[in-house]
Amino acid sequence: MFRRLMLSRTTRSLLSFLAAVVCLAPAALAQDPVATVIDMSGQVSLQQGGYLKAVNRNDVIRQMQVVVTGPDGWAKFQYTDGSTFEIFPKSQVIFREQPTDWEHLLNIMIGHVKVWIQHAPGVPNPKNVTTPTAVISVRGTVFDVNVEDTDGTTFVSVDEGLVGVRNLTAPGPVPELRPGQSIYVYRNQPLVMQKDYGMLYNRMFRAAEDLFYRVALGRTTGGGGIGGLGGGPVGAQGDKGKNGGGGTSTGTGNGGSTGTGSAPAPPAPPPAPPAPTTGGH
Repeated sequence: MFRRLMLSRTTRSLLSFLAAVVCLAPAALAQDPVATVIDMSGQVSLQQGGYLKAVNRNDVIRQMQVVVTGPDGWAKFQYTDGSTFEIFPKSQVIFREQPTDWEHLLNIMIGHVKVWIQHAPGVPNPKNVTTPTAVISVRGTVFDVNVEDTDGTTFVSVDEGLVGVRNLTAPGPVPELRPGQSIYVYRNQPLVMQKDYGMLYNRMFRAAEDLFYRVALGRTTGGGGIGGLGGGPVGAQGDKGKNGGGGTSTGTGNGGSTGTGSAPAPPAPPPAPPAPTTGGH
């Protein structure tokens, strides 16, 4: 009798546990890690079953989803831990392709990605980014990854922090890159540091990114236009109503005018009345 009672209790406990798992499963799936689109421009899509679905601001991407950018596509995403990453044109990136690995962030198949890993002061936030040939391990830093071709040639450059790079296709040490350093990862070849050109390459990246923002996104800083042009288009009229009402704009876009600030000239006289008509004879 006692044995039957214990078996009955065990069965009820097991059934209760299974019911709880079934009930909590949808909630767990709904809370899987996501990244939110916080800014974008051009063609940005999610690849789903051979088709491309357009992405818009405030959309979310979930783990194992593929982001594809067109020739003019750019997007910035924010991860649930506050980290952000930018995907540049002609790129294909898988978000959290390894969902059981909580440190995995992105798998870059092709293209250029810039990553900012968020972390509290003095507290590391281990993350890794993979490519067809490399594993890039970080603990809170800013870095660029550029997969240049279908063979997986990968270029890694660091702006801030420390980044470890391992070649998946060749044995060898795992160097740590510091700010200004960079490295190429070639398939089946040992890693080679690029100490002399890392900072230059970083500057080229930043210049290209700045130009892209200002041209494609229409964002200028300090009121200046591209190429050092003035704040307004050439030939634009200056501030109206601030030249005493006189003079006309010189068309230089600097708000200047030829007026001297004196009283306005009198208006032109009205047209002369028509000549009187003569009789109809």
